[in-house]
Amino acid sequence: MPFRLGPWEIALILVIILIVFGVGRLPQVGGAIGRGIRSFRKAQSGEEEEEEEEEKPKPKRKAAKKA
Repeated sequence: MPFRLGPWEIALILVIILIVFGVGRLPQVGGAIGRGIRSFRKAQSGEEEEEEEEEKPKPKRKAAKKA
């Protein structure tokens, strides 16, 4: 294992993370970390530049008001 972490050290780290973030916020934190990793990988491969060129702002439609 990296840094020679045993099962007790990993369990202690997980308990501390649960205390700091709470059970309710863990999915949000995990999603944010996942989005960050994906954007980092895209930036490394140069895909982000291609996506920006393909994306063009679409005109917004105004909803018709009913009287």
